[in-house]
Amino acid sequence: MAKFSNYGEWVRATLAQARSRPDGLLIPMFDSHPAEPVKLVHDIVAAGFCGSLTDRYTSAFSGGNPYVIAQLKQRYACSSEQILTTTGASNAIGMILRALTQAGDEVLVENPGFDLFALHAGTVGVGVRYFDRIAPDYRIDLDDIAARITPRTRLLILSNLHNPTGTLIDAADMASLAQLLETANIHALVDEVYLGYGPDDKAVAGCTLSDRFISISSMTKLYSLSSLRCGWIVAEPKIMDRIRAVSNQFDYAVSNLSHAVAAMVLENDAPFVAYSRGVIASALPVVKSYYDQWREAGLVEGPDPRFGCVSFPKLVGVQDTEAFSLWLAQRNGVIVAPGEYFGTPGHVRLSHAKPVEKLRSSLDALTEGLNAYRDLPLRQREAIAG
Repeated sequence: MAKFSNYGEWVRATLAQARSRPDGLLIPMFDSHPAEPVKLVHDIVAAGFCGSLTDRYTSAFSGGNPYVIAQLKQRYACSSEQILTTTGASNAIGMILRALTQAGDEVLVENPGFDLFALHAGTVGVGVRYFDRIAPDYRIDLDDIAARITPRTRLLILSNLHNPTGTLIDAADMASLAQLLETANIHALVDEVYLGYGPDDKAVAGCTLSDRFISISSMTKLYSLSSLRCGWIVAEPKIMDRIRAVSNQFDYAVSNLSHAVAAMVLENDAPFVAYSRGVIASALPVVKSYYDQWREAGLVEGPDPRFGCVSFPKLVGVQDTEAFSLWLAQRNGVIVAPGEYFGTPGHVRLSHAKPVEKLRSSLDALTEGLNAYRDLPLRQREAIAG
């Protein structure tokens, strides 16, 4: 059982523990996007705010920044009535749940998955049931999903690319899922913040395939711009009317400044996309080579990462991965995300969103820690697990 109530609490507590190391060594492998491209941010902000003020700096409070909306209309081939900009994708999850569910309803959530889905459901008194995405491929099982839908189910919640494994749900599987949703007369919230890391010919936004899908995304992952706190929801108009009504009640924190910068980025996004995808493209062969080493040494089980910047290996012989992650942070300064916070103890989520040199040093430190933990006497490992 997880020692903290949610992933966010775990991150804060573990960072505090790691920062107390005498040598100050801190190697984060839980982060889920490349570092912000500071030079690109500087250049685009300078272009818009040094000298004459860009006309992209306008109110985002009522109806959203019109330039952001215009860019999203092109990307999703939809009307402005189908788009709502938000203070990040996490906030979007809560608003959708408030709009489409009420106390006593149920949502069906993927497992393993991001704990924030269930946390948001709990805040509105909605019950949570789970459907499994089974290793090693973590594909969606339509028969399993259908069997778990009840008369109280109002919403399916899943991610694409899958968080924490990086698995892609392709257009064919999404189309089949849409038929199931139509039959059950429910909708699906699809968290697509990682979708931009997938191959362009296969990574298709759910909302473009069926009105049964509600897509959410943000500037955080593909653009590596978490500080902008700019997210969005795309849904069919009747559903969006309900979501927009909730937004008008609760989402007061949208920033004119950050959404103006977001508009400028979306209008000239090639350098930002090239940066993030370049980091991931360089990292993937490196992390795959370490997976080969780890599997050969009997340290991990699971497939190579294919898309995106995260993977979710099973640690052989480690049941309490939260205890392991704390031990690893204290001993090696390496921070990995325990599977307990994704519904699957025994696994860890690893990020490889780093430049190659930093990635190699991080993976070397992790490898040393994995070997050292395996070599501990059983009683010592039991003591670490508490």
